[in-house]
Amino acid sequence: MKSSKIIFWIIALIVGGLVVYISLDSLSQPGMERFEGKYKELSSFRNENNTGPVVRVYAIKALDSSKDWMREYGDAMPHTKYGRTVVFFFKDEIDQEIKLSPTEPYFMEAMQPYVIATYQKSPMGDVSFTDGYPK
Repeated sequence: MKSSKIIFWIIALIVGGLVVYISLDSLSQPGMERFEGKYKELSSFRNENNTGPVVRVYAIKALDSSKDWMREYGDAMPHTKYGRTVVFFFKDEIDQEIKLSPTEPYFMEAMQPYVIATYQKSPMGDVSFTDGYPK
């Protein structure tokens, strides 16, 4: 009887320790605040199609020209399985809202020269990160 109580308390301590570890690890993940001062969202678009693929398109003004954070920012953006996520990073010169659409070219062609980089996540989760507007 006494040995079963000891085993119970050992198991309870292990489970409690795992719960605390998982909670701390989950709550300490970096969020979007790590990008503060590096971008300004100009516009975003998400189609309301709940029966088919979800298309998300973002226009971001890049205040920092480093490509590393842009790719990391694209990875942090929401993505739906079998959906498409496209993030366009624009030069610091652009300060107007950009009207986005769910189909290519996604915005006015006159704005394409201002694109620094494009991040795309395909329906199967493949990532493409290119300089400028994709050809």
